Amino acid sequence: MTAPGRRSSTFTRLLRHGFTDPSAAERLLDAVELAAVRDDPVLLEALGATADPDLALHGLVRLLEAQPDPTARRELLDTLIAAKPLRDRLLGVLGASEALADHLARHAGDWRALVTYEPRDLHRGVEDFERGLAEADDPVSLRVAYRRCLLSIAARDVCGTIDVAETAAELADLATATLRAALALAEAAAPEDAALCRLAVIAMGKCGGHELNYVSDVDVIFVGEAVEGADEPKALRAATALASHLMRICSETTVEGSIWPVDANLRPEGRNGPLVRTLSSHLAYYQRWAKTWEFQALLKARPVAGDPGLGAEYVAALQPLVWQAADRENFVPDVQKMRRRVVENIPAAEVDRQLKLGPGGLRDVEFAVQLLQLVHGRADTSLHSGTTLDALEALAAGGYVGRADAAQLDEAYRFLRSMEHRIQLHRLRRTHLVPDDEADLRRLGRSLGLRTDPVAGLLRAWKRHASVVRRLHEKLFYRPLLDAVAQLAPGEARLSAEAARERMVALGYADPAAALRHLEALASGVTRKAAIQRTLLPVLLGWFADSADPDAGLLNFRKVSDALGKTPWYLRLLRDEGAAAENLARVLSAGRLAPDLLMRAPEAVALLGDGNAGGLAPRGRAQLEQETLAAVRRADGAVQAVAAVRGVRRRELFRTAAADIVGSYGTEAQPVEADQGALVDRVGAAVSDLTAATLAGTLRAVVREGWGDTLPTRFAIIGMGRFGGHELGYGSDADVLFVHEPRDGADEREAADAANKVVSEMRRLLQVPSADPPLLIDADLRPEGKSGPLVRTLKSYEAYYRRWSLVWERHALLRAEFVAGDEDLGRRFIELVDPLRYPAGGLDDDAVREIRRLKARMESERLPRGADPKLHAKLGPGGLSDVEWTVQLMQLRHGHEEAGLRTTRTRAALAAACEAGLISTENATTLDEAWVLATRVRNAVMLVRGRAGDTFPTDPRELAAVGRYLGHGPGHAGDMLDEYRRTARRARAVVDELFYA
Repeated sequence: MTAPGRRSSTFTRLLRHGFTDPSAAERLLDAVELAAVRDDPVLLEALGATADPDLALHGLVRLLEAQPDPTARRELLDTLIAAKPLRDRLLGVLGASEALADHLARHAGDWRALVTYEPRDLHRGVEDFERGLAEADDPVSLRVAYRRCLLSIAARDVCGTIDVAETAAELADLATATLRAALALAEAAAPEDAALCRLAVIAMGKCGGHELNYVSDVDVIFVGEAVEGADEPKALRAATALASHLMRICSETTVEGSIWPVDANLRPEGRNGPLVRTLSSHLAYYQRWAKTWEFQALLKARPVAGDPGLGAEYVAALQPLVWQAADRENFVPDVQKMRRRVVENIPAAEVDRQLKLGPGGLRDVEFAVQLLQLVHGRADTSLHSGTTLDALEALAAGGYVGRADAAQLDEAYRFLRSMEHRIQLHRLRRTHLVPDDEADLRRLGRSLGLRTDPVAGLLRAWKRHASVVRRLHEKLFYRPLLDAVAQLAPGEARLSAEAARERMVALGYADPAAALRHLEALASGVTRKAAIQRTLLPVLLGWFADSADPDAGLLNFRKVSDALGKTPWYLRLLRDEGAAAENLARVLSAGRLAPDLLMRAPEAVALLGDGNAGGLAPRGRAQLEQETLAAVRRADGAVQAVAAVRGVRRRELFRTAAADIVGSYGTEAQPVEADQGALVDRVGAAVSDLTAATLAGTLRAVVREGWGDTLPTRFAIIGMGRFGGHELGYGSDADVLFVHEPRDGADEREAADAANKVVSEMRRLLQVPSADPPLLIDADLRPEGKSGPLVRTLKSYEAYYRRWSLVWERHALLRAEFVAGDEDLGRRFIELVDPLRYPAGGLDDDAVREIRRLKARMESERLPRGADPKLHAKLGPGGLSDVEWTVQLMQLRHGHEEAGLRTTRTRAALAAACEAGLISTENATTLDEAWVLATRVRNAVMLVRGRAGDTFPTDPRELAAVGRYLGHGPGHAGDMLDEYRRTARRARAVVDELFYA
């Protein structure tokens, strides 16, 4: 008897053999059914070798309890102890699969199926499984026979007799035998239907590819033809009835559960199409209507049941179309859409546990292999395999994939599929989620041979293999291209020139010859630089291909590399800093503006890094002004000083554009910015602050050159329009007013001349042709417009506004804000205009009518001829002008009473109007969304085309690039235009209600 507080020797032995609940195991071992063998060390050793010893022991006791009599029980125990093959197989299954343990408990004699194996049983085929199902004469007995066959596969799988690929092939063969048996049952139930038609069942997906899971939908397509002399419509109805019955036999739940769902949704037209079609109908659909993914699905098509002749005819007719898919007009955009991972439908809590669809999952391998098959299978029949691992081997043998990459991918795919098999085997449920329960993870790890710390070992191995897949997924497409152009390994199989060209075209490159020349220039040779480029380019090329203009991305990368290739930090930055390479790829392929800014000073690429020295976060006005003023102090003369200031502006414009592109496209490290308004606000604030700092530096340079430290007059610059509203875009002019005030004792004429000379010289220096973009100063919003003096004193402004100011000038002053120069003078100017723009008592009716008249005239006169008003982001219905005039009318009417309305910023004023009850939340949201979208359209056009524009581009590539910036994937430019029209239409309805009512 065990002393109190001390554990029994059995308890200790159970712990040592891997039991997690030794107390429960002791009780089970004490069961009367195990009395004869409880002390046999062979049994304990065998249980300890299973994936879950506790589960295996529990299943064994249940199986013994289910035996019909003591004789049967004794036979089982004797065989178990004496025959190691049975012991390993039976306990291995019981320790890995609760569902198969349930089956054995219900069908207590099925354990005998595991007793002996002939050599032919080691790798069973369709005929073997057909014999195993032969006695099934109804859906229930078919399920029992199916589980018995499944038991034999699982036993050889968990014991390592067959590997994961052989297991998947046997599961597909068992599915084939089951479909044939189900069709035979359906035909026996309706012989009159069977007599009218020929019906072929074509396996698709994993079943067609000979790589089925333990629990998976079995994808099929049905083909039917009338027998000779039969009426075709009647024959098709009969074939449809047989096909439907077959699906029910396999899918419906009975007392023995179900087998698996039969899914016919890959057929032409999916759920909306007829279940059974004739061969000619199939052929007509695929020739005229099928999309690229449908040809991709046909890669795995394989006749498995029904009329073998008809099945063979189906494959012979459709297979040639599969290998012509890469020549189809929409192949490239279809591929781009398929390459963009769709994880939005995966619940956020599951993304990190997804074995199939998550990053680095099974789908990545399968898609990559299938795409390469479609591209290169036209000219190479060795690639015509529906099995992923066989196709991967053929791709490596043909030089389409690097051998080392293929070997790593093969290993990773086998491990991930093994995980998937063992997860599903436990309860025979369809799932691709890695469990998060400790016990489940432990059993899973042990089932894969990880016995020392199985949970940690499993998670490490899974993450390592997923990382390999993630890393190689893109490189798989591009590394052979580099091998083809660099030719560093004589004798190694590599892509031919034609195969390389085909691959570049398939991945979206419009000029594959030029692209291959760029690759050759970048990657050829034995220098360290070329070696690093060969490491970087496979990933970069994938990012370029994910853009609307891959050719431009690659060309720009070559230009930057040519300019910086000899600097030691450039390639090191791209290789070692995680974000830098992807940020650069996004920036170089998103349009013309950012690359143009970068090419003028390529060292700005350092800003794309994620270290402390780089970063794309915008710099504040004070910091920018400090830098520009310091540059002016160091310079020799105004020309050199303003050149330095413009250099700072160019660099910061690049920083802003790059941050905008990265935020809009998203990267692996940084998802797409969800708040589009925040993106717009950041760009507007950054460009406005930069413009203010540029003017401040230029003003200081001009004054210092002409007058030393002190100008004879105080001088201030007032931002107007979008500049004053902190809403400048990349291509915006700087709308300003200039105000001066002669210093005490200064001659007024001399002061006025000095002020005018300052303005003239600032405008000239900021537009001098150079490598840096010009900054245009627009002073047309001054009193009397272009007819009035360019610079006025504060007193002159006061006199003018008191006597002559028009409604439009009050309106324009809503945006007035001091931006540079004499701060005190700027403050007094703002104090002067506040009563004008926020009049006590608001506007009278005449002023409101005048504003409406001006707005209507602007709509009719300023819209460019030939432009589509509905797509004009500035002047069109629901565009920027509509929203801004509506908000500004509320400011003019109510700004005196509502402090929140006294702001130069459109979105802030709109929010304040909503808070004050001047506009409903719904209407405010509608206007805000329209204003943000229109602003982003203008920013996108400038980023893509390199010049300002208010309408969508007509060039397809430019339009696609604008779409990508706005979050619309390849092939969805039409959706983007529809979204803009809808948003603008809703906004215009609000404008009609609030502005014109």
